[in-house]
Amino acid sequence: MARPTSRVLTLLELLQSGGVRTVAELAGRLGVDGRTVRRYVDHLVELDIPVEAVRGRYGGYRLAPGYRLPPLMLNDDEALAVLLGLVAGRRTGLLTATGTAGETAAAKIRRVLPERLARRLDAVMESLAFTAPPGESATPETGVLLAIADAVRHRRPIAIRYTTRDGRRSERALHPYGIVTHEGRWYVTGADPGIGQDRTFRLDRIADARTLPGSFEPPAGLDPAQHVLSGLAKAAYRHEVTLRIHGTVEQIRTRLPASVASVAEAAPAEGDTHTERWLHVEVRAERLDWLPPVLASLDRPFVIERPDELRDLVLALAERLTASARRA
Repeated sequence: MARPTSRVLTLLELLQSGGVRTVAELAGRLGVDGRTVRRYVDHLVELDIPVEAVRGRYGGYRLAPGYRLPPLMLNDDEALAVLLGLVAGRRTGLLTATGTAGETAAAKIRRVLPERLARRLDAVMESLAFTAPPGESATPETGVLLAIADAVRHRRPIAIRYTTRDGRRSERALHPYGIVTHEGRWYVTGADPGIGQDRTFRLDRIADARTLPGSFEPPAGLDPAQHVLSGLAKAAYRHEVTLRIHGTVEQIRTRLPASVASVAEAAPAEGDTHTERWLHVEVRAERLDWLPPVLASLDRPFVIERPDELRDLVLALAERLTASARRA
């Protein structure tokens, strides 16, 4: 089944062939209704493509006289950068709900390149291998992503229809601070004026986003990426782990990143993150079996405050390591 993006491009191709195309004709060629055709025309207008509406019995749509799409001109480095970017986007989840958009875009670029360059790039793509498997991808709807990005840019409140992890649906307002991608997922973070708290939502769980009247001012110095990571580290999980680790913030972060653990950094007066000291660390996790090896790999003194189950797992790991070290 053709996706909206490909239908919009097909509409542009039909209009480029010249003349006035009626709504009924365009709807038949695209396999959609008249209302959808008008929505696709709006998409083209938003892209600064001059589509004109022609009124009357034989009216419809046409491109403004003299308009032509500019030619795509890429040198070797630019073409390779674009194609590698599309491949990387597919593997890391940096794509929207049009899952084939990266493939179709690459194919269109390939078609307009000189044959010599196209063959060389084909050789690169065919010989390219990755050491890591593709990341888990949870892609948002293109319209949702564009609407939220526009609201972030112009500091406009939005209304979203959201579905939680357990399937509960709700509609709420949001003052969006920024969009963040993390481990194959897209997030929007901002303030919920209804409850007076900051919230973070996954974009793939947002069914619709529309701009509301008014504007807002985001907090000064806010870092949306750090805001999302901190929120993920504090999310509700099965186990709440409290530790004290002696070291620097940088040493702890090498094994317990901000998306996994929160680290209290208030000890030295100047907030020097390079000074070794006892730091308060909190971790929330569904399972505990991965923590003992991580703590061992830190190679720093630590104290487990809770839970006792983690202490037992660390002791069991220590016994296994001791037994292996003594084995002839």
